[in-house]
Amino acid sequence: MPITKSGMRNKVIETLSQVAPPGEQFVACVHGMTGPSPWLDTVIGSIGATIMQAFRKYYFVTVTNTSVVVNRAGRIAANPKEIVAVVPLASGAIEKVQKGAVWGKLYVRFPGEAKATKINIGRIWNKDLDVLAGAAAPFAQVPTEVAAQQ
Repeated sequence: MPITKSGMRNKVIETLSQVAPPGEQFVACVHGMTGPSPWLDTVIGSIGATIMQAFRKYYFVTVTNTSVVVNRAGRIAANPKEIVAVVPLASGAIEKVQKGAVWGKLYVRFPGEAKATKINIGRIWNKDLDVLAGAAAPFAQVPTEVAAQQ
């Protein structure tokens, strides 16, 4: 069970390497959760936060030189699980990246969905989020200050 950020990233890349086509290069990987802002967990207290956790989905979003790969992540142990979606990077699957001081937001459009899904990204992933934003910038609505930090 990976505990550190680099351990989680390595586990995701190891898992994806088993199914990736030859020559695929991994650019960036971030871990996050869906649902309302995680700040809300603090406001509503422990019982409300526990209930909120039942409705959240956890994902690893990995950008390669050609694709955006989304893996489901475990709720307790941040292990990568099944692949949810693989979308060409050039299709604009990453619609928007907003980097925050504590919580950033990544908007990913899953195939067949009418609207992008917001994934909250914790600040420990900020450097990876910068790299991901830079890779997605030609195809997404990435704020220039995030893309310029590359």
